[in-house]
Parts: sequence; C-alpha cells; structure tokens
Amino acid sequence: MEVQVTPKVLAVFVAIAFVSTDLEAGNKKLDTKLRQLLTEQGVGSLDAGPAQDPDEVALGQALFFDWELSGNRDTACATCHHPTLGTADQLSLSVGTAPVDLGQLGPDRELGPGRELMPRNAPDVFNRGSSAWFSQFWDSRVVSTGTGFISPAGAALPDGLPNVLAVQAMFPVTSRDEMRGAVGDLDSFGEVNELALIDDADLPGQWAAIMQRLLALPGYQQLFADAFPDVAVDDLDFGHAARALAAFEIDAYTFLDSPWDRYVAGDNNALSSGQKRGALLFYGSANCSTCHSGSLMTDQQHYNLGVPQLGPGKGAEAPEDHGRGRETGIPEDRYRFRTPALRNCEETFPYMHNGAYDDLEDVVRHHAHPLFSLITYEPEDFMEQEEVIETYTIQNQFGVVFGIDNVGVPHLNDKKVKRLVKFLEALTAPQLRQRLEATIPDSTPSGLLD
Repeated sequence: MEVQVTPKVLAVFVAIAFVSTDLEAGNKKLDTKLRQLLTEQGVGSLDAGPAQDPDEVALGQALFFDWELSGNRDTACATCHHPTLGTADQLSLSVGTAPVDLGQLGPDRELGPGRELMPRNAPDVFNRGSSAWFSQFWDSRVVSTGTGFISPAGAALPDGLPNVLAVQAMFPVTSRDEMRGAVGDLDSFGEVNELALIDDADLPGQWAAIMQRLLALPGYQQLFADAFPDVAVDDLDFGHAARALAAFEIDAYTFLDSPWDRYVAGDNNALSSGQKRGALLFYGSANCSTCHSGSLMTDQQHYNLGVPQLGPGKGAEAPEDHGRGRETGIPEDRYRFRTPALRNCEETFPYMHNGAYDDLEDVVRHHAHPLFSLITYEPEDFMEQEEVIETYTIQNQFGVVFGIDNVGVPHLNDKKVKRLVKFLEALTAPQLRQRLEATIPDSTPSGLLD
C-alpha cells in the first residue's frame, strides 16, 4: 500500500524533529550546568565503606530484630528502625517499651500506661557505612575524633569499635524509655526485668547483663563464635554485639543505585529534565547544598531551623528539647539539630528531629520561611500522631523563635518547591520496599522477632 506524504504530514514530522532537537539541546544545557555545580561542590559517588564480614552480618541481623536485647523482651532495634517502614517507624515520635500490644509496629504501636513518647524522631539507617560519617544522633552525642570517640560512656566505652555506627549501637539498649524498661517492669514472659534494676550510671553492668542473656542461648553462642572465632567466650562484651549490629545495618541498608546515584556516576539519562531542574535549584539558587553538602548530603552540623517544639522534651529542660545545646552547654546551640542525610527520604517520613511534618513539600516550604512556618504552625495540619499533637503549646516556641539560624534558603514559589521535591524523589533506590523486606529474618535465636 502506498503512503502519501502530504504537506501537512510532512510539517508534523518536521515539527516533531525540531521539538526533539530542542529537548535534547535543553537537556545538554541542564547537564552542563549541573555537572559544573557538582564539580565545584565536590559531589561524587558516595563511598559505601568497607565490605562487612558475613558472619558479623549474620549475627547483627539476628540481634537487630530480637526482643531479647530489651529489658522487657518487647522491643528490638527493628521496632523503631523497621525495613517495612523505611528503616524508621513512620511515627513522629516513637513508642518505646511496654506498648499496649506486643508485636505491633509503627503507627499501630500504642503507648502503654505510664509511658512517655521518645523525645526525638527515629532516624533512618541508610548508607551508614561511608567513611564520611563522623557523628551519630540528632545531637551528635557520638562523634569520631579521628583517634577515638566522644560518647555518653566516656572511658567506659569498650575498645575495638570500628566506627561511629558501632558506637551508636551501644546506647539504645541502655535507655529506659527506648529498650531497657523501668524498675518493676515484668518482661513478656511475666518475669522480673533484671536489666531495669541496674543503676542508670552503670553502663558496663547493663551491657554485661545483656550479654549474659544472649550467651545463655545456644543459637547466639554459635553466632558469636562464628563472628569472633579468635575471642574467648569470657572475653566477649557488648562491643562485639554492637560491631555486628553496625555490620548488618551497613550491609543490608546501603543502596547506591538511586537515579541520583546513577546520574552522579555519569549516566545523564538517569534523571528526567524536571529532576535535573530540581537538582539545579538544590545545588544552586535554593542553597540546599549549603547544609546538605557533599556526597553524603549532610554537613553533619547543627542548626535551629525554627522547627516547632513537640513531644515530652529531653532531660532537665523538658518539656523543651535543647538539642545540640544539651551536649555542648553553649546557649547558642539550643534548639539546633544535625542536618539529616537525604537518601531515600521519600520513604523516611515524618521529617525533622521530632517528626513535625509528614510531607516533603511542607518540609521544603518550612526551609524557605522558617519563622513564618513556626509562628503559624498548627500541628494537626501537618502530622497525624495525636499524642504528639497534644504536647504542642505556644509557650514552648518562644526560645526557638529568637535563635533561628539564617541558612540562606531563598523564597521558593510553588513551581520551585515541586521541582525540589521531584529531585528529592530521585534519591530513592529502585524497588526499595521489596529489597528492604528481604532483610527480615525468619526467626531469631530467642524465638522473639520484631
């Protein structure tokens, strides 16, 4: 059959060719500008860190999901950092020990009688193996100095911990609210919680008691022997457990194949033109990369962004949370919290140190207008956790208002906000949820599994 090319058909083909050429040229311009910014700011492929020993990873996986580490045998590391919930728990503030129902996760986990919410949002644990990490926690109370570590344990910290992630893993088990429980608690079998009876200041005693529990189980005896074959049983301490926990988190939750990772590695086709425009804003006029800097996308410094005070507060300052100021004692550091890394942030809601926002767009808008966002904030408009909403009072916001840092984020109109969100969505690894679910073991040596 003969096809006749009429002038009208020919004009359509010519128009399509011109549009295609224009799009290609436009994309090349975007790539040129963006790659220049990345070069200027030293942004390259993220370092995954050293490969982890498979036997340590296997031990760490069991420990990560096992309630045996908690005083009441009702809470695991995975309770607040669950793979089905973006390695966090999708709560603004976590529910710790003695929940209403055992085995519930995230939004289904209910606060038990006489219990308080955690003061801060449970962070994700993505890509923590990079050598660029030198601090942990929202207030950086764990820091690597290059020759050692600063931590709440001081000189009591065991030797041989390889990185700040392993040091961090030493402390949730010592927190009464997070995992250890309260004096008088009974565990999930109705037995006395012996970990809760140990003095709060006796961290070595707490760690030793947990190891006694673990090494009483044949399954853990074998896992520790496999992971640390050169260490006698009597010489094992919780530092070895923390090493294994860190090894598992690094091995299981490092993902370096998001569209953004592929783009940084040289694939210009990994991002859409809309995502590239968002990246140009992020690394350019929106100044996001001033704080979310480098390949890690965080400078690990601390800022008062005008985030509203929510929750029970922390320490003697409760119901306020002085953030980094609690650690340094410097008044100017009050209400400052560490810049979060952003990989997979589409899946790590709620956002900010206390989960003040459930939506990425709202977070971006807050950055552009922190003072306005703070003074007009109504928690029920931005979050869902009722127990947290009820803690909000105007009085708790006064200190925050006067110390807001000027981090240089300019006015952003709706179009720019949406472009930035498109870019942030490009930080999500492909098939992330399925890959995360695959890290859940079928069982643990204690038979208790979160």
